[in-house]
Amino acid sequence: MRKLMLILFLSIAVLLVACDTEQESVGNRTEEEMEDVNIGQEEEVEEPAQFANVYPLTGIGTNESVDHRIVGIMVNNHGNARPQTGLSQADVVFEILAEGMITRFLALYHSDLPDVVGPVRSAREYYFDLANRYGALYVYHGAAGIVNDMLDNRGIDHIDGAIYDNDGKLFKRESFRVAPHNSYLLFHNVYNVASDLGYEVTAEHSPMPFLTEDKIESIDGSAANSVEIVYSNNPMEIVEYEYNTTTEKYTRYNDSEMTVELNTGDPIKVDNIFIVETYHEVIDDSGRRAIDFYAGGDAYLIQKGKVQQLKWENRSGKIVPVKNGEVVGFVPGKTWINVVPISPGMEESVTIK
Repeated sequence: MRKLMLILFLSIAVLLVACDTEQESVGNRTEEEMEDVNIGQEEEVEEPAQFANVYPLTGIGTNESVDHRIVGIMVNNHGNARPQTGLSQADVVFEILAEGMITRFLALYHSDLPDVVGPVRSAREYYFDLANRYGALYVYHGAAGIVNDMLDNRGIDHIDGAIYDNDGKLFKRESFRVAPHNSYLLFHNVYNVASDLGYEVTAEHSPMPFLTEDKIESIDGSAANSVEIVYSNNPMEIVEYEYNTTTEKYTRYNDSEMTVELNTGDPIKVDNIFIVETYHEVIDDSGRRAIDFYAGGDAYLIQKGKVQQLKWENRSGKIVPVKNGEVVGFVPGKTWINVVPISPGMEESVTIK
């Protein structure tokens, strides 16, 4: 018994000496050595994701190929054409007056290719000029003879839905709407048809200007939680955007109704609203217009709940925001460009709160 107690006592003594030695060792470590120990115990910092490519119209990184050509589609915005299909998947949308006081869309697709887009409407010169300067295949349904001649004579790569009307391969007519508000593009065949017509279906698109994360954090400007653009009070043609502080995106409304996808009811959400003021002129008895996208002018750029009053310029074919002669970047994501006439001008037709 005494022998067992002696062994137990000696074991405890050895443990106490070992603990004292370890504490003394820690206590004698230099400050630099202790920092090294603490660094090793810290959680690893997550590195930002690295991508092989960037989509040129959204500035969002991807490991997918980005060499397919942009497709620009004329999308109907008549009251009888709403809600539209495939509009939420467009990277960039130009909203511009057509005849009368009704707007029409040029929707540019690249990063997200929908199955169906529409209703598709007829061509206008300023729309196909914009599409061409963004390097896009231009898709529309019907046009006046003079406009088709312009497309041919200027070498614009275009696909006219009137030629493929309701063929079931490229275009189809939907029974739940009446013409001219019922023509829909079957997007998956666009590149095949374009290739058959001898058009290039791949391209190296130069990217739009985009902000870095640091620049996004330092966006300056006045509050912009709601935006109203009055194209017309009679007939009513009013566009609104409401800012969501959680998603940091803007939801679009047309004539007080949320702009949504026809089949899903999903709302249109926008990262950048770019309002540009430019010269409009009615050029015929049908109310067709000529619109100047070259001279530049006043603009509002609305992002992340803030608005900047800037200028717009045509730089290498693209409509971009400019401040003190320097191009201002967009927030990566989707962009809507609302074009308003000089008369009555932005001060009269645009309200931002």
